[in-house]
This record gives sequence, C-alpha cells and structure tokens, in this order.
Amino acid sequence: MAGSAAAIGALAVAAAAAMGVGAVGAASVHAVRAAGAADAAALAAADAATGAATGVACDRAAEVAASVGAELIACTLAETTATVRVRVGAGLLGAEARARAGPPPGQE
Repeated sequence: MAGSAAAIGALAVAAAAAMGVGAVGAASVHAVRAAGAADAAALAAADAATGAATGVACDRAAEVAASVGAELIACTLAETTATVRVRVGAGLLGAEARARAGPPPGQE
C-alpha cells in the first residue's frame, strides 16, 4: 500500500510539472504571436496614414490584428508614424506586444 501511495504521488508531481511546462510553452507562443501581430498592425496603420493603403489607420490596424487572432488594445498616430499595442490570449497565459512603424527619421 505504501508503494501505491508513493507511485500516485510521483505521478501527481510529474503531471503538475508537465502542466507547468505546457503553460510556459503556451505563454511563449502567445508572446511570439503578439509580437508578429503588433508588427503587422503597425505596418498596416502606417501604410494607411501615408496613403500607401486605403482606410483609416487605426481601423486597418484593428482588422489586421484580428485577422491573426490578436486584439488591438491601443493605436496612436503621430503624423505618419503608428504605434500599436495588441494582446493575444487571455489571463495569465496571454501576452501583449507593442510596435511602431512609419517612415525613417527625417523622411516624415
């Protein structure tokens, strides 16, 4: 009987460790997805702000973010430079990322 309890305890510890590794992996995936979504959303907003693409800059950013499974949290424009913040996932495993896009300094 004592061996059974030890085996069950060892299985519980192993299961908890596996869940922890899975959670860290999911958080890492969300962070990478958020960074990519922020980059794409910022580029879309900057393109709209410069006239290289049609639409309202922050609306375009929201559309692009949503198309890759992210939520646009913030979008600001300074002339033709767009700064965005997006979120992917929810709760403790979710991730946020920020990106900025626009013309090179001096060419605004």
